[in-house]
Amino acid sequence: MPPHADIVDEMNRLMDAAQAQKLHLRLIGGLAIKVHSPSASHRALQRSYPDIDLVVPKRDKRKLDTFFGGLGYLPEKNFNLLNGDRRQIFFDKETGRRIDIFVGDFEMCHKLPMKDRLDAHPVTIPLAELLLSKTQIVELNRKDALDIITLLLDNPIGFTDETINLDRIARLCLKDWGLYKTMTINLSKVEHLLVNDNPDLSPEAVQTVLARINTIRRVLDRANKSILWKLRDKVGTRIRWYTEVEEVSR
Repeated sequence: MPPHADIVDEMNRLMDAAQAQKLHLRLIGGLAIKVHSPSASHRALQRSYPDIDLVVPKRDKRKLDTFFGGLGYLPEKNFNLLNGDRRQIFFDKETGRRIDIFVGDFEMCHKLPMKDRLDAHPVTIPLAELLLSKTQIVELNRKDALDIITLLLDNPIGFTDETINLDRIARLCLKDWGLYKTMTINLSKVEHLLVNDNPDLSPEAVQTVLARINTIRRVLDRANKSILWKLRDKVGTRIRWYTEVEEVSR
């Protein structure tokens, strides 16, 4: 069967096939947030999903060509040859849809280690990493800000992987000052969007998201920082704290 025209139907087809073939694929990005967040269908938070983004453990990377080839996708050969140990791309020739796969860890503006984290949910990466995958974007756009709002609106903050796990967020931010810095900058941007450019959400919804942002910030502020972390904090943004990401195009 060729790829579905509807991207949600296609996402479900891919995930069902991966489970049937015991391929450890997990969704990341906007579609992963949609899995966890009914509010993604709210008129103020709806958006299009041009691509499907995934994470796979390194041990399964050799299965990708056969798997996606069998489902009607072609490999981006040059890109995969040069980058296949950390990222691979496949595409549907008919629709132009792209499948973007991070191998092992998620690495863009910042690195999110995924080892031993892909079993927390059968379809997506864990909620904490899903939030961090959006808040690690240095040049945050409105679409990504709305994704953050959607995720925070529908998913409680807590200390287990059934929630947005504050322990995991704090642990990663205390290891990487740059990740902490970008996340806190973006949480402030989301607050500004909610307060000054409310995307047609109810007052209750706005307060829910703001309260969860404040909880995250409070946990990070109170966390016990290392001496090296504090030294890097003093340097601040005078030195670049993130990796510059180049857009990948076919």
